[in-house]
Amino acid sequence: MLRLRGHAPRSPRRARAHGTLAPKNFDARSSLKKLYKPQVPEYFNFARNVLDAWTEREKRGQKPQSAALWWVSESAPEVRWSFEELAFNSRRAANVLCGPCGLRRGDRVLLLLPRVPQWWLLNVACMRTGTVLIPGTCQLTARDILHRLQSSRAKCVITDESLAPVLDSVASHCSSLHTKLLVSHKKREGWMNFNQLLRTVSSDHTCVETRSDDPMTIFFTSGTTGSPKMTEHSHCSFGIGLTVNGRYWLDLTERDVLWNTSDTGWAKSAWSSIFAPWIQGSCVFVHHMPRFDTTTVMQTLSRYPISTFCTVPTVYRMLVQEDMSRYRFPNLEHCVSAGEPINPEVMERWKASTGLDIYEGYGQTETVLIAGTFKGMEIKPGSFGKPSPAYDVQIVDDACKVVPQGTEGNLAIRVKPNRPFSLFTKYTDDPERTAQCFRGDFYLTGDRGVMDQDGYLWFVGRADDVINSAGYRIGPFEVENALTEHEAVAESAVVSSPDPVRGEKLLTLFHPPQIVKAFVVLNPAYKSTDYDELTVELQEHVKRVTAPYKYPRKVKVLLYLRNFFSGGELPLDKLFSDSNELEVCLKHKDVDATVRDFTGTRGDAHLKNPQPFVLPVFPTGQL
Repeated sequence: MLRLRGHAPRSPRRARAHGTLAPKNFDARSSLKKLYKPQVPEYFNFARNVLDAWTEREKRGQKPQSAALWWVSESAPEVRWSFEELAFNSRRAANVLCGPCGLRRGDRVLLLLPRVPQWWLLNVACMRTGTVLIPGTCQLTARDILHRLQSSRAKCVITDESLAPVLDSVASHCSSLHTKLLVSHKKREGWMNFNQLLRTVSSDHTCVETRSDDPMTIFFTSGTTGSPKMTEHSHCSFGIGLTVNGRYWLDLTERDVLWNTSDTGWAKSAWSSIFAPWIQGSCVFVHHMPRFDTTTVMQTLSRYPISTFCTVPTVYRMLVQEDMSRYRFPNLEHCVSAGEPINPEVMERWKASTGLDIYEGYGQTETVLIAGTFKGMEIKPGSFGKPSPAYDVQIVDDACKVVPQGTEGNLAIRVKPNRPFSLFTKYTDDPERTAQCFRGDFYLTGDRGVMDQDGYLWFVGRADDVINSAGYRIGPFEVENALTEHEAVAESAVVSSPDPVRGEKLLTLFHPPQIVKAFVVLNPAYKSTDYDELTVELQEHVKRVTAPYKYPRKVKVLLYLRNFFSGGELPLDKLFSDSNELEVCLKHKDVDATVRDFTGTRGDAHLKNPQPFVLPVFPTGQL
């Protein structure tokens, strides 16, 4: 069973180790594997077993007086809820769901809200009612939302005024959708109003008794081909499994204030804005910024008592390009990063300005923390650390045999003889893609890596073609489909490409920042079109038909895509005269493959197996 722990007040002069305070929840010399001994009971519900337990400790004076949720905004009054207030309001929210909304245990709820306090209330309310939460980013378009509603057969959708018209445009095509709940101070025809109902319902609610392995949440996550998959997690996989994140990687206590900048649509928000901090009784800090702004981030870290900062490498890259000497961060003790690999140069510049290391974490929507750098560990720039105590992580070959240290292979988690409880349950309604993840004794992450002689893991790349840009997972197939719907485009191929804007001076051989790049072949009527104008038009088109973060920041027009086969070794630097950008389209979608970029520094890369591929032919002057 998950145990709640109390901690003595922090000493302001604790010894530092490797650029941060010494660990608070463990001895840096101990083995985390020995300390991490979670117990999974038959029945478990995070709201009842964790949040209500912290409420009782607050009432008895056994917990420091600190907020559970601290929300600030430039345009609204500050919100600070204790665990008792969170429990009170979430019970009322639960009564809204199971009362006026008519939802029952197991019903699915699509939640599309930005970082507003109601998002946290509704997360907890879904746990209390046993309904299955499906979070989504507010950047989703009508097509994305329609796919999610139809695939999940959600009975209820919850959103705000900005997305309500979009929902109305697709609701008639969703036979399972019975309830639309609006988070707003205004009324809208055909919608129930959450804010009004919350004021009228009772605060008495008995939490549904859920089994540990009952479904709790479903995240849509992009894949290489086809539509996004529905990744299902149980009540225990996150509710207990994320103890490893909160207690060991984030090293949180009841006195800590954690600011995690993740979008509410992603699993990282569940990781570090709900489960990991509240398992530890910590305060979740939220700054509701409609648009990201580096100055606001700097001022927030300076002004508020934030002790732990969690964000994606892209944000760190942008922050270190500011004049950080103008700011002081007196309360900041621990900085972590996840979502994509981070550049060693960024880590060095951040430490030079703050005195703090950035501790990297690696995981997936399907997992909790797979590996990371923990306090007290040596940080090897370019490595994302050692396996977390939650999993037995190995590097395996294609036959699922463990390879020697120093050998590249597939990053995998051992699932036999004992499957980790903190692994996702399945891809809902998709047994084929679920089965593809498991081979032999292992769950395959889809990533390639190397383990060195010290047990540190090094990321090599995706085994599939998913693009990881600024922490967003983007399937090339989705963007290609959007592009080919434009009347100008005959064919398209989409790849990841080094980011020339958000990290040009910080690119390294380790982990270059990625953006989406598209190659398009035009229909005959558009061959003479101005390419610059067309690029903008195509980018805007993709933003309209799919989520804006997926649009291609680079577009290159090709004369045609010539398919042919190659055997043996093919030096990529022989394909193009320009050694600074060697672009080869490998296995275009019609022949089951992708496009990849190679910089001049990697011009000696070879294709060692016969592979179908597509050679892009550029108009004069484009390459």
